[in-house]
Amino acid sequence: MAEAEKSLVGDHLVDKIRRRRKLAETVSPLPEQPRVITVSNQKGGVGKTTTTVNLASALARRGANVLVIDLDPQGNASTALGVPHRPEVTSVYDVLLGDSGLADALQTTTDHENLDCVPSTINLAGAEIELVSLVAREQRLRTALQTFLAESERSYHYVFIDCPPSLGLLTVNAFVAADEVLIPIQCEYYALEGLSQLLGNIQLIQKHLNPELRISTILLTMYDARTNLAQEVAGEVRAHFPEQVLNAVIPRSVRISEAPSYGQTVHAYDGASIGGLAYLEAAAEMAERGSGVPERISTQNGEA
Repeated sequence: MAEAEKSLVGDHLVDKIRRRRKLAETVSPLPEQPRVITVSNQKGGVGKTTTTVNLASALARRGANVLVIDLDPQGNASTALGVPHRPEVTSVYDVLLGDSGLADALQTTTDHENLDCVPSTINLAGAEIELVSLVAREQRLRTALQTFLAESERSYHYVFIDCPPSLGLLTVNAFVAADEVLIPIQCEYYALEGLSQLLGNIQLIQKHLNPELRISTILLTMYDARTNLAQEVAGEVRAHFPEQVLNAVIPRSVRISEAPSYGQTVHAYDGASIGGLAYLEAAAEMAERGSGVPERISTQNGEA
């Protein structure tokens, strides 16, 4: 190995040790009331589900009680958390139709004792059509979640809702049930494509269904510091959303990509990896920001 390469490896190792030490010395405050966060981006392939499960896992490892609600018919969050989601399993589908309560669908994950999950099944793929004729169709998840949190023996600090990359009744239910929206944005070309539409849809939800909804967090994913493009995209996003973007960024990582295929989060798969470290840093920063969230963003201020 050339001297320059050895020096680079050494610098990376020193930086990793420094960051881990800082995390170990940081105590993450727990919110007094549950923070209900919908993770959304209508653009696919931005790391939405990956961010949901790994942030939830990281917060659980930092002492929080966390619930993940998998509202995506693909069920990828359920898979990553090691939760069975065969068609016959009681799931969020049964909750939305009113056949079961959230407590009936709740499962403890294989990832961490502090992390629970309400899984999705393939049945959810037809829920959009079935919900159309139901009373209060946009409120189904919020009602079920409020009842569950009020009656649950476990006090949850965070609830993450992973929704599909489209605006249908499932996503509307997620927005209505939440207090906050977390948007993952990949540091690639066209990163802000479609974001104005997402902001517009959130404004509609605020106006007609959930005035308390706020965009609290934006997380940069798939970041490659070696490329000018990633740095330019990061700079542009921070310029548009200075109060919402986390300082922590999620790098491109083989370990993050591999973990779901083993039914694990990156922390369970390779907790010592740089990807696992990045999600722990993002989780610590989210906790540090607490329950105070920025004012709603208009499309004029945040237009892509």
